[in-house]
Amino acid sequence: MEKEAEPCIEFRQAAVQRGGRTIWSEGTFAIQRGTVTAIVGTNGAGKTTMIDVELGLLPLCHGSVTVLGRPAGQANGRIGYVPQNYMDDVDSNVTVDQSILLGITGTRFGFHRVTREQRGAVADIIDFVGLHGKERMRLNELSGGLRQRAAIAQALVSHPDLLLLDEPLANLDLASQSAIVELFARLNREWGMTIQIVSHDLNMLLPILTGAVYLLDGHPHYSGMSTVLDSQLLTHLYGTKVEVVTTPQGDMFVTPNPDMEPAGHGDGTLDASEAACFFKQHYAHSHPAGQQSQGATPSRATPQSAAATQPDTATQGSTQGSTQGFTQED
Repeated sequence: MEKEAEPCIEFRQAAVQRGGRTIWSEGTFAIQRGTVTAIVGTNGAGKTTMIDVELGLLPLCHGSVTVLGRPAGQANGRIGYVPQNYMDDVDSNVTVDQSILLGITGTRFGFHRVTREQRGAVADIIDFVGLHGKERMRLNELSGGLRQRAAIAQALVSHPDLLLLDEPLANLDLASQSAIVELFARLNREWGMTIQIVSHDLNMLLPILTGAVYLLDGHPHYSGMSTVLDSQLLTHLYGTKVEVVTTPQGDMFVTPNPDMEPAGHGDGTLDASEAACFFKQHYAHSHPAGQQSQGATPSRATPQSAAATQPDTATQGSTQGSTQGFTQED
C-alpha cells in the first residue's frame, strides 16, 4: 500500500543543461499515479528535454528525478515511450504486427522465437487501438492517424505503468486527433494508466487532462488544470494574450483574444463563440480523466475492443486550418 502511494514521477530541485546552457532549473513537483498530464511551454523551453530526463537519457546537473519509485532510467522496462518522429526509428516497410512485436523483442529482427503469448499480446493490443484487419499492412501504407496508433500500440504491448508521448497529435487531421485523445482516455479509464504528453495545443487534450507541467521563466512547475487554466498564467507562458473560455455547459477552452493581439498573430485560431461550438461538437460525450480514474483498475490482460474510437482519415479535413484552437509552433 505504501508503494502505491508513491508519486509516479517526482522532481527534487532538478536542473538540466545542454551544451553548457541551463535549459531549466529548480524543478520540484510530484505527479501522482493514474493521472493524465501535459507538458507545455514555448519553443526551446525544454519540453522534450524533460522526457529525456525522465527516461534517464540526459543526466541532471543538479537535484534528482525518480520515476515509478526508482532513479530516472532504472524503471524504463515499465515505461512506454512514443517519440515525436516515430517513423524515423522504424523501417516503414515493416508490417503493423511486426512493428508492434518490436515492443516486446526490442530491435531483434530476423530469426528468433516468438511465443504464442507474445503473439496473443500483439493481437490484443491491435484490437484495443483499433487496428484490427490492418495487421499485415506496411507502415508506409497507413494514414498518419493509423501510424500513430501503431506507434502507441508498440509502446503498450508490454503493458507499461507509465506512457510518455512527445507531440502525438502533431500533423494529424482533427478526426485523427480526436480518435487518439479518446484512446488516451480509455487507457486512463480502463487501465488506470499514468500518461504524460508533450503538446503545444491544450484544447484537444483538455477533456482528459488532470494537470500540466508548464515551463515558465526557466523553471518547471506542476499544477492541476484549475490552476493552469488561468488567462494571466497562459498569457505569460505563451507571450500572447490568451483567454480561457467557459461554455454554457461548464467546459473550458483556451483561445487567443484577437482584439488584443498584434495584427495577424492569431490567424487560424478560434474566437470565443467558435471555441464553444467546437468543444460541444467534438467532446459532447467526453469526461475528464480526473473523474474517470478514481475507481478500481480493470485487468489489463484482456483489453476491450476499440469500437468506441473514431475512424482515422488519410487526408486532412477542410476545417483543420480554422479550428485548431490555441497552438504555438515549436
